[in-house]
Amino acid sequence: MIGIDTNLLLRLIAADEPRQAVTARDFLREHCTADEPGYVCHIVLVELVWTLARAYGYPRERIADAIGQILETAQLDVESSNDVAAALKDYRSGTADFADCLLVRVNAASGCTHTVTFDRKAAKLQGFKLLAGR
Repeated sequence: MIGIDTNLLLRLIAADEPRQAVTARDFLREHCTADEPGYVCHIVLVELVWTLARAYGYPRERIADAIGQILETAQLDVESSNDVAAALKDYRSGTADFADCLLVRVNAASGCTHTVTFDRKAAKLQGFKLLAGR
């Protein structure tokens, strides 16, 4: 299995560097298959969402669609894809950052009863508990 970095996915989605976009697409076609997929870890997804939002100004819906496409691509194996899909659903319907949506889902899957935070937006997600400041 081959690990896939954020910038490869970014080139495919944003297509802001046409030569790199072609190279990325060709690489995936030639080296990643449903039987031998490229591996996309959580860190890559969080970096990707952050970059699309902050550097490219993509709206939530467009970002969510891009993550959904990654999940549906047979040539890519997404780390704990069920947790990512659940986090994506939370992200689409809420106001919390994708990283927070993923964090609470991964923690729950790891057996955490809840995740504590000072982040009021994140605390609106089921599974988070807001800590009050002193």
